[in-house]
Amino acid sequence: MENKESTFAVTKEEKKGKLLKQILKFGVVGGISFIIDYVIYTIALKSIHWEYGYMIAGVLGFSISLIFNYLASMRFVFESKEGVDKRQEFVIFLVLSLIGMALNSLILWIWVDGLYARGGWIAGMNDWLFDLLERLHLKIAATPAELAALIAKIVATAIVMVYNFITRKLILEKKD
Repeated sequence: MENKESTFAVTKEEKKGKLLKQILKFGVVGGISFIIDYVIYTIALKSIHWEYGYMIAGVLGFSISLIFNYLASMRFVFESKEGVDKRQEFVIFLVLSLIGMALNSLILWIWVDGLYARGGWIAGMNDWLFDLLERLHLKIAATPAELAALIAKIVATAIVMVYNFITRKLILEKKD
């Protein structure tokens, strides 16, 4: 019996190692996707002079990074299910990502129009950070409201990243 338990323990450890490696790969692909998303978001945020420009910027950044993310995720992170048509796989990836984008936009809206615009601790934290950066003579090319939108993007990205990994692993990946 000891032999079976040790074999099971090794298998369990191997599964943990494989999952950890997969999470790290997901993090690298997600990090690159985030950079693409964030750069597009920042450029669009500076270019679109409208009250809800941050929402359009969010959709643009998210959409452009989606294509890279699909290609890299399905090549380096997840093993495709056997016999699944690549178009069908992309549609599923797209639907999961659109749900993620909706979640991303909701978080941006709650953070910027809800928590920041109405004052409270988010606005206070944002103003404190903005003042600190100025006192440290770190020039940022953003207004306090834009800084709030940029911070909101980081928060939204972290939450959506967890959602993306779990849903893609459960729905798109081949089961062992």
